[in-house]
Amino acid sequence: MSVELWTILLVGISFLLYIYIGWRSRVKDSKDFFIAGQGIPSIANGAATAADWMSAASFISMAGLISFLGYDGSIYLMGWTGGYVLLALLLAPYLRKFGKYTVPDFVGDRYNSNVARLVAVVAAIFISLTYVAGQMRGVGIVFSRFLQVDINTGVIIGMLIVGFFAVLGGMKGITWTQVAQYCVLIFAYLIPAVAIAWLLTGNPIPQLAFTFSDVATKLNQIQVDLGFKEYTQPFVNKPMLDVLFTTIALMVGTAGLPHIIVRFYTVPSVRAARFSAGWALLFIAILYTTAPALSMFARYNLIDSLHNRTVAEVQQLDWATKWEKTGLLAFDDKNKDGRLQLLPNKDTNEIKIDPDIIVLSTPEVAKLAPWVIGLVAAGGLAAALSTASGLLLVISSSVAHDVYYRIVDSSASEQKRVFVGRVMIGLSLVLAGYFGVNPPGFVSQVVAFAFGLAAASFFPVIFLGIFDKRTNAQGAIAGMLTGLTFTIIYIVGVKFAGMQPWFFGVSPEGIGTLGMLINLVVTLVVSRLTPPPSAEVQALVEDLRSPNIEEVQQAHS
Repeated sequence: MSVELWTILLVGISFLLYIYIGWRSRVKDSKDFFIAGQGIPSIANGAATAADWMSAASFISMAGLISFLGYDGSIYLMGWTGGYVLLALLLAPYLRKFGKYTVPDFVGDRYNSNVARLVAVVAAIFISLTYVAGQMRGVGIVFSRFLQVDINTGVIIGMLIVGFFAVLGGMKGITWTQVAQYCVLIFAYLIPAVAIAWLLTGNPIPQLAFTFSDVATKLNQIQVDLGFKEYTQPFVNKPMLDVLFTTIALMVGTAGLPHIIVRFYTVPSVRAARFSAGWALLFIAILYTTAPALSMFARYNLIDSLHNRTVAEVQQLDWATKWEKTGLLAFDDKNKDGRLQLLPNKDTNEIKIDPDIIVLSTPEVAKLAPWVIGLVAAGGLAAALSTASGLLLVISSSVAHDVYYRIVDSSASEQKRVFVGRVMIGLSLVLAGYFGVNPPGFVSQVVAFAFGLAAASFFPVIFLGIFDKRTNAQGAIAGMLTGLTFTIIYIVGVKFAGMQPWFFGVSPEGIGTLGMLINLVVTLVVSRLTPPPSAEVQALVEDLRSPNIEEVQQAHS
């Protein structure tokens, strides 16, 4: 069968599976809708968390950015994995012990302030909408190439699928769907990586092939011959300070992501939260240790397949002509010599490659079987849809639970709360679709902005809310507003308004670190200049940090 037929078959089977799970997991009460009834087993929650976290940015775009940035692309590996460790060890058990539905719920109750809750709601919605923009772009890319439909049509199809299982099942439906999506995406990532490692090095284990083969040495020489810097040379594409700031922003941003934090509310106990964090880290590591190898192999194969080929030879490559139709791959024989060159100078470069196509095109470039190519397409969609569904639920719960139920109508019935939640998912889907049609950047770039916003808004108030009982509502509100406002202005100014990166050349992806530090300082200073929290709130924080007797007994038994 052709690539397109295999893709339709595998994507269709996976979509039917997601729809079936969503139908079987449909819920009626708010606890099931928002936190899956706190009944998800640790290993299942670990897989769901991994799928929720390993978005289109991880599956589709991260390897592409590493492939283009070389050594400097490791910021995404270090930042995202390091951030998850930070979240799992430092925040997740305490947040689960607090026992609320959402991050704004924690902020509102910990600081005993509906104003703080509303600020957190605005931050959660802003972060989630920014993040979901990257997911919808990923969905559009996959559909436009492999199903030969318009990107806008692909986005709409993805929206309808996500909407079905998110609206019906809420967090319960999303969780079990994400378990299935993790299985799809991890096999889709590993199979081509193993095959390409075997073809290039004779070693089927990508991590070992990456470390012990001579592919890196060959690629370094090819890069130098073409006028690029060596692939493994550090600080070529980003200055050292920007690498540091971006890594930190990704780390603390991960620890502040509302759609990841809420996953730890879905398990039965604090102990289960710790175990699910461990399982998630294992499931994440499988993909993240494979990504550097796949990135290097993909760049090596692309250069070998395209550079210095005649225009006629490239036109005979079926995968190249089909990717060219999407606008993500372009050829322009500028010097009219009949050959196409991949060069570092934009004015003379004749091959334009969008980083977002690296993973999706790699099986075709390596001439793998059509079913593998179709599986990769299904995996990319699984990664994008799993994260999109989690983000949509964050937006829904922020409005339906934290605003409507906690502030507007505390006597609302279960049915009304779930109904409002479902309406908000529908409205969020419309916004997500708009961003999918009009994306503000590459998938990983857009997602990096979301991490910066999470770092600048949520991490300090969650961290201090757990470990500093003197931090009060005035400090938390001032810190969140200051950090979030500064980071938004910097990102929008540099990315869209032509402003130069004025803070020592730090990019929009890394400025969240400075936003986080500003938030931290403002929160601490304002808290010390204003009255302390009530005795009840301080006692709540003391209790939050003290060991749970039941958990200790379970651990010893």
